[in-house]
Amino acid sequence: MGKYFDIKDSLYDITNNYPETIDLFISIGFENMKDDKQRSLIGKAISLETALKMKKINVNVFTENLVDAIEHSKAINDETDKATSDNANVKIEGILPCPVRIPLMEEFTKWMESTGKSLGIQIDYELKAASMGVDWLKDSLEKAENADVLSDVFISAGFDLFFDKRLIGKFKSQGVFEDITGFENYNKDFDNEEIILKDPDSSYSMIGVVPAVFLVNTEELNGRKVPTSWEDILNKEFENSVSLPIGDFDLFNAILLNIHNRYGEEGVRKLGKSLLKSMHPSEMVKSHRKKIDKPAVTIMPYFFTKMTKRGGPMTAVWPADGAIISPIFLLAKKDKKDLLKPVVDFFASKTVGEILSHNGKFPSIHPEVDNMISSEHKYMWIGWDYIKNNDIGQLIEKCEGIFNEVIKE
Repeated sequence: MGKYFDIKDSLYDITNNYPETIDLFISIGFENMKDDKQRSLIGKAISLETALKMKKINVNVFTENLVDAIEHSKAINDETDKATSDNANVKIEGILPCPVRIPLMEEFTKWMESTGKSLGIQIDYELKAASMGVDWLKDSLEKAENADVLSDVFISAGFDLFFDKRLIGKFKSQGVFEDITGFENYNKDFDNEEIILKDPDSSYSMIGVVPAVFLVNTEELNGRKVPTSWEDILNKEFENSVSLPIGDFDLFNAILLNIHNRYGEEGVRKLGKSLLKSMHPSEMVKSHRKKIDKPAVTIMPYFFTKMTKRGGPMTAVWPADGAIISPIFLLAKKDKKDLLKPVVDFFASKTVGEILSHNGKFPSIHPEVDNMISSEHKYMWIGWDYIKNNDIGQLIEKCEGIFNEVIKE
């Protein structure tokens, strides 16, 4: 297969030799790779070939992604994820989506070597992969009693981190952040009659979005029509048929909030009923040996749909009522805006927008980026009024409670 691994190698061997590949396996649904014990137990029992067959994923495309991850990692010192300096006058913290983290870090390193140095900015930054979760950020935010101890710039997808009143949300109401990106309008995909992503209060800015779409296994439909909308997914005929990205908290929370916004608590209950309950990791290991229930629909970030086999049973469907989006937020402190402006300009640049959009299929909000997504494809966004009128942190907890109650039934 190649100089790094063979298709017959176990997931454990590949991830053990190249830990930088773990994110990719998590992203296609092997969430147990995150846990060392599970990775050893389950990873040793599944070969790369079997794993990709189980997920109906294109071997060539996925192995190219694995090789890219390994070679990028060799080319770039992992310490670029984290740099500390005693003299730092700018502190950045955040989470970067896995498929674009390495090219973004390479670009950021280049920027620091040129522009950053010439400006004399000393930057202390910690930018982790999304698969690491946000708990490390939450812990420090919960303890923060005033804005002085906060980082100057935050980058991450998701709602709970930024709107929960126990976390960054408590500082939003104090006017700590300001949108200094300077965009009058976002990309036409996100600034039209149907959707406006730009914060009307000019507190928060964004750099892109993570859209959730459907991957439909036509062999598992059993006479049902291909679902083309979220409403279809909530239909009784898709009960116990859908795989949801529960391990991807940002995207899962975005799905919960959007379903609640459109269909109320009953919609969240129906979403719980649609979840296929039999895909336990221990059963997944045996799935190549025995016939088990497979999801008819997998809800996943748009990026991963490009890995499916052409002509195979897996069909990507962009929901007619809109791909639910989890925004990638960029927050900057208002009281340091002059110092932060060049840093924010880098992360809000067309270059970064194209890495997000073209490398990761995470559409950029930059007005000059061609997201290469048909104008017929809509997006579903909860809207700023909904965010203002609800305590988002509590609402996520409430929706999770309803969802979990249903799946225990």
